[in-house]
Formats: sequence, C-alpha cells, structure tokens
Amino acid sequence: MASRKMLIDGEDIQFNVDETTHFDFDLFVIGAGSGGVRAARFSANFGAKVGICELPFHPISSEVIGGVGGTCVIRGCVPKKILVYGATYGGELEDARNYGWELNEKIDFNWKKLLQKKTDEILRLNNIYKRLLSNSGVKLYEGEGKVVGPNEVQVTQLDGTKLSYTTKNILIATGSRAQRPNIPGQELAITSDEALSLEDFPKRAVILGGGYIAVEFASIWRGMGATVDLLFRKELPLRGFDDEMRAAVARNLEGRGILVHPRATLTKLVKTDGGVKVLTDHGEEIEADVVLFATGRSPNTKRLNLEAVGVELDRIGAVKVDEYSRTSVPTIWAIGDVTNRMNLTPVALMEGTCFAKNVFGGQDSKPDYSHIPCAVFSIPPLAVVGLSEEQAIEQAKGDILVFTSSFNPMKNTISQRQEKTIMKLVVDAETDKVLGASMCGPDAPEIMQGIAIALKCGATKAQFDSTVGIHPSAAEEFVTMREATRRVAGARKPKTSL
Repeated sequence: MASRKMLIDGEDIQFNVDETTHFDFDLFVIGAGSGGVRAARFSANFGAKVGICELPFHPISSEVIGGVGGTCVIRGCVPKKILVYGATYGGELEDARNYGWELNEKIDFNWKKLLQKKTDEILRLNNIYKRLLSNSGVKLYEGEGKVVGPNEVQVTQLDGTKLSYTTKNILIATGSRAQRPNIPGQELAITSDEALSLEDFPKRAVILGGGYIAVEFASIWRGMGATVDLLFRKELPLRGFDDEMRAAVARNLEGRGILVHPRATLTKLVKTDGGVKVLTDHGEEIEADVVLFATGRSPNTKRLNLEAVGVELDRIGAVKVDEYSRTSVPTIWAIGDVTNRMNLTPVALMEGTCFAKNVFGGQDSKPDYSHIPCAVFSIPPLAVVGLSEEQAIEQAKGDILVFTSSFNPMKNTISQRQEKTIMKLVVDAETDKVLGASMCGPDAPEIMQGIAIALKCGATKAQFDSTVGIHPSAAEEFVTMREATRRVAGARKPKTSL
C-alpha cells in the first residue's frame, strides 16, 4: 500500500492508494455537461488518463436520456438565450416604427423556423463538446454510469451491455433535472425541457413559479405574442435577489403585458377540448394551451448507487462535498448542480477547473464563491454581482450607503416605450468598498460582467467615481452616481416576507 500526496491548504496531505494495483483510468467522470467536460479535459491536460460517460442525446431529458454538453448546452442557457433573442425582436419591431421604419401592422412570427435553428445549434454544440473531449485524449462512453465501489464504475450501454472500469478517482457531474409539484393533473403540464422544444407555439400560457426560469419563459412567450399568466407564491418574483430589482422586474413584466398573479398557486389542472384548464387557490379558472411548471430542480443522484458505496447525500439528494469538492468517500468527488451549491454553469466550470488543478495539477485550488455575477434573461434583463441591499444590511457591522439611479434609456425617448432602467451600488460606509451592484435594463448582463471584475478586485466607490464614463451609454451611470440615495444602519434587519 502506497500513499498519494495532494496539496490542500498548502500542506501535503497523504491518502492511502494501492499503487501496485492497475487502474483502467486515473479519473472516470459520470456526466458530460459543462462541469464534467471541463474537469475531464483539464485533468487529461495534466497527464491523467480520463474516461467519461454520458446518456444518449435528446433535447428533452429523462433518467436515461441526456447528451454531451449537458443541461446548459442542450436544454438550458444556450437554447433559452436563443429564444430570448427571438422574443426581443417583438418589442424591437414595435419600437422601430418611431425610428422611421415603415412596417406592416401585422408581422408574422414563425415558431417552427426558430425552433429548427435552435435545434441545429445545439446539435452543433453537442458535436463540438465531443470533439473537445476527443482532442484532449478523453475516452467517451455513451451509456448510463453508476458507482459500484470507491474505485469502480459501471456503464450500461444502449444495448444493455454492462462495462466495468477501475479508476483511481471518480467524479460525479450529473447535474439536475426539473421537478414537478404534486398537483392533481400535473401530468398535463410541461417543464423547461419541453418548453424549449414545443412543436406548436402556445398562444395561451400559464407559468407556475417565481424563479429565473419562470420569469424568462414569461418574457419569451409574451415577446412572441402569447397571452401569459405568471403565478408565484411571494409578493414579488425572484426571491433571493435585491428587493428593489425584484420590484423593477415585476413592473417590467406587467408593462410588457404579462398577467402577474402574486401570492398565488395552482390547485388543479384539467384536460379540456381546447387545451388545459387551471384552477388557482384564489378560485380563478384560466384556459391555456400550455402550463409550465418552473418550480425548481432536483439533483440527478437517484440511479448512481452513491449511498450504497458510502457517499453522503443531503435531504434533497444532493451530494455532500467539502470545500475541495470531495465527498465522504476520499476517492469520489462531485461538482456542479448535483452538489446544489451555486447552480450556475460558470460555477460548475470553476469547480471542474479547481478539481483538476487540485487532484492532478499539484496545485492547492478550491472554488471561490465570492463576487459571482449572474443574470436573469427577462426582457429587459436583470444582472447582479456581490451583495443585495438586504444581504449587506444583514451582514454589515456598520452603516451601508445605497446609491441608485432610475432613468428612461435614451432609446426609449424616441420609441416612447415607458420602461425605466434602474441601477444600484451598495457600499460599506466605513471602508468605501463597493459590496454589491445590480442593474435591470437593456444590456445589463454585458455591463455587469465588467463591474464584477472591479468588485473582485475590491474596488471602492471613490474608484468608481474617478473612472471616466463612456458617453452616451447606460453603463456610465455606474460611475456618475455621486450622492447616496440613503444611508442604512447595519443593525436593521431587512424585510423577509416578500
């Protein structure tokens, strides 16, 4: 029995590994989504012999269907953003008339054409991901993987043949799947998977949920001309985001014609000749062509056999890991949504990179979850980095300065669209350090990526103020907010009932 060294917190930590045993692989990854592919490629670049398995490709996932590229590429961020682009043209075409474009009153939208373009693109990306693995020397297996022991995996191929491989390390990167609430008639509803591949465009849609997926699909379908009812349990959508930004998003949704139902949920779905009838807990009845459940996601761990080999899961089935992404079994690791830490594609990429550096690169590397920017691709979008006002107040030792700017974007002055952009900086009054930034308005995600670098570098409000703006742009507002809108004592607790 020999021991293998690994750098953790700058110290050489030894783990007992029988080096005389021949392993088929140094690393075997179960799940070829964004995180799994990144970890596999980077580990191979460090000289590791790597295998990876993934379920066969299909746009709509199940326990036995997936595809190289994972949720983000096949049935998540990428196809969603394509549909957002498509939906944005709806409002742009309306606005174009006041810019001199003489358009016909009736402009047709071809859903099937966009859907085919979307499918072509995810197939292209699926093949690119396969090539990335091949070019890195990673061996790809198509089939369902499960853990048989601390150093053994089994892959069930499409024809039912079972292949077993030994490996020094196992990485679980199986992601998550949309879940359905237990409501009578729930089988009549769809999830985001199906919503991205609907054969016919829904003229009437009901969406249950207040998270980013619900808000984004409401914007997509409304932008393309559908009647949309959006129901969520709280007073405002997007729980966990800054309350002022949540209110701005809600106003924009209503301003774009979405029928918003706060503090509401569905109690029953009934099949009708014309589609689906939904009943709400307020006694309302709404007829719809499609009902979308956007009510959260569950980690993909049920069929992996993890608990049988000693890997601890939490109450929702997520894999428990330490700060280095190691599970309770020293040779088994997990990254991405399956761990339910911060469920974003770039975070899974970061975790995969850190894993490879740590295990095969000899570098003490662990994910840093501070100052991670994110966006909600509503129309217009919301983007944030750092602390919300509520989080800053909760965590602050001293006073907080809040700087806000609300204005009508220059483009809207001609188009006459009544939709304000709102920006916000949250600052530590004592140190002048910018703790958080948020924006709801056109191009917010593009602007916020640059702001995130500043916050990661520890920028102060004085440094923001001393930066010359780009004129005319919305982004320059972030460096021209001179006067604080309000000063808030850190001891005050934020509202939590929204």
